[in-house]
Amino acid sequence: MTSWYREFDKRKEGMTYAMDGGLWLHRHVYRGQPMAHLVSSDRQKLLDYGREVGLSPQRLQYKPLKDPRTGVRRGAWHWDLVGRFLPARSH
Repeated sequence: MTSWYREFDKRKEGMTYAMDGGLWLHRHVYRGQPMAHLVSSDRQKLLDYGREVGLSPQRLQYKPLKDPRTGVRRGAWHWDLVGRFLPARSH
């Protein structure tokens, strides 16, 4: 599945990639549990990914995000990935 998305060391680079329609995997910890957001401005790419891994389309969340290049909020969506849906680290 790593060909579906990219991870970045710098948040700004990941956000720019997502605003350009790429799938950005942003890892973090929530209440002590590892999780990630898979973020993009391309809703269809996220739905295609979700279908491939078994995520229910109803779980896709809409949240406008600021494009780091312009500061303007744009439409974006994300999956919350936890448990079996959280991809293993590639490095």
